[in-house]
Amino acid sequence: MEEEKYKKNINLLKKWAYAYYVEDNPIATDEEYDKLNREVLEFENSNTSKIDISSPTQRVGDKILESFSKVEHITPMFSQEDIFNIEELKNWQSRIEKDITDIEYLCEPKFDGASLNLIYDNGILVKAITRGDGLKGEDVTLNARTIKSIPLNINYKELIEIRGEVVIKKDDFEFLNKERLTDNEYLFVNPRNAASGSLRQLNPKIASKRKLSFQVWGIGRNNLNYKKHSDKINFIYSLGFSKPIIYKLCSTTKDIENIYNEFINKRDNISIGLDGMVIKVNSIELQKQLGFTVKYPKWSCAYKFPAIEKVTIVKDIILQVGRTGAITPVAILEPIFIDGSTVEKSTLHNFNEIDRLGLKIKDKVIIIKSGDIIPKVIKVFKDRRDGTQIDIIKPTLCPVCKTKVVYEDIIIRCCNLECSSRVVNNIIHFSSKKCINIIGLGSKIVKQLVEENKVKSILDLYALRYEDLETLDGFKEKKINNLLKAIQNSKNQELYKVINSLGIEHIGEVASNIIAMKFGLNFIDAKKEELILIDGVGETMADSFVSFININRYKVIKLINLIEPSIKEENIINDNLFQNKTIVLTGSMSKSRNIIKKELESLGAKVTNSISAKIDYLIYGDNAGSKYDKAVKLGITLLTEKDMIKLLS
Repeated sequence: MEEEKYKKNINLLKKWAYAYYVEDNPIATDEEYDKLNREVLEFENSNTSKIDISSPTQRVGDKILESFSKVEHITPMFSQEDIFNIEELKNWQSRIEKDITDIEYLCEPKFDGASLNLIYDNGILVKAITRGDGLKGEDVTLNARTIKSIPLNINYKELIEIRGEVVIKKDDFEFLNKERLTDNEYLFVNPRNAASGSLRQLNPKIASKRKLSFQVWGIGRNNLNYKKHSDKINFIYSLGFSKPIIYKLCSTTKDIENIYNEFINKRDNISIGLDGMVIKVNSIELQKQLGFTVKYPKWSCAYKFPAIEKVTIVKDIILQVGRTGAITPVAILEPIFIDGSTVEKSTLHNFNEIDRLGLKIKDKVIIIKSGDIIPKVIKVFKDRRDGTQIDIIKPTLCPVCKTKVVYEDIIIRCCNLECSSRVVNNIIHFSSKKCINIIGLGSKIVKQLVEENKVKSILDLYALRYEDLETLDGFKEKKINNLLKAIQNSKNQELYKVINSLGIEHIGEVASNIIAMKFGLNFIDAKKEELILIDGVGETMADSFVSFININRYKVIKLINLIEPSIKEENIINDNLFQNKTIVLTGSMSKSRNIIKKELESLGAKVTNSISAKIDYLIYGDNAGSKYDKAVKLGITLLTEKDMIKLLS
């Protein structure tokens, strides 16, 4: 093959790929495409210096990543304000149309996938970044290059960010799950889940097999000189990007509602999953005037589709234990296809919800699912019962560790420190800065230690030896010694930090300090009646504390013996202005607010973060902000830092 023929074949492959992946209108068979692709690849293997970087063969590299690096977006990637009905639409429009008439709106589909930011410079795709937190995302450029509806180069030389959604078509999703079922792999929950998971594959060759596509919905940094958003986006489509099946301009609420209903009527026949319609002010100048909130543009919103309802049967109830020990009932359903995916489970949140619904096992129920909302049971058909239904009984024991559970209002909780379902979260909290502060023991290492069965509880940390860690991936001599030293250094911590580190529900840093000052090492024998007498400790807190200690008594005693906590003799000054007062600190002060907080607590004050009518004093520094304004409105006594020092002296 001559070089000229090679160039022609590349252009032909691009043309066929564009027709298939962008226009959804194939003009060549898979066999023809694969045959020509092989011929191009043969030429490239023999002529490496002549390879065209835009060749379709260059989409998939051989490099497998170890992880994704974090990269900043040039301009922030905002989310959308959601609206759900005609009244909310009118309210949104009224905010837009205060002093302006004859506003033109652009209505386009809201694709249900994974958001991606493409950066082109000098016409070449240089970076692809996931949304992340809107300011910074993950660099998935190698995977994005495998998506055939993303051009590797465009006919526009200036720097530009092109934003859209990575999606997988409904048919491709079903085929992918059938393959995974055959290979005994876990199934993707829905097309969005499949698209997101594929985009974050560390091996680009796997991502390339998933038949992902890219749908444009916006533009970030750009120098395009258009007065209308529709003209801007049409220019982007002309660069080789896919255009949505419905894409219309309108000017009235009625027009918007008509287009919205058109979307709803056609959504089942559209090959890509949609979860709503996006409405944008079309004027670029007006967009600039309206600006942004912290989260989303004021000139744009997502009109979400109504929930889809289906009838199925609750086959069973299972209990899941969360990281904090909360036990959640989950309904196992007769599988039913709803809104783009097969639903087999539905969370019931808590047993109060089961009582409210009057639900029994084998009941026929209505399930709803809408966009990102987890499938939910909303109604029980009690009149369809046939006598086979079974009552759902609240658990008395944890389904994982078989320890007696604690009832906390509507929450049922396992408080066992050694329950395998909550041990990772227990250790992460225990070793955090405000607790025992084991430097270097982050969440990843905790998970690794638990998964490798090196620790099964907090107590096991203090039994770790060098030889336990040297076989672990990523643990070298220096890292092992530093971690073991940090664990040893965590001993002799102040008692209140040890109490706080236990992760007792409702007992935070302030309450831990109060209990430590009141009882010292005898806190383990504190009775509910004694705790309630302490200012700042309510009945719920007392119940939680006593229940936790009853369940973990011998583990806590063993931990105290291991750590040997120090007890600071806190001399609470009697008859001072701040004793038994509730205080809020705000603004910049001469020293850390955390230090001032501890000083005030040593005087018998309770320091909190929230402003309410129950607050006695607001002590403020520079740039006090909204807490100061709210305190003024509520008539709370205001003190500067100098006022506080003066009153103390």
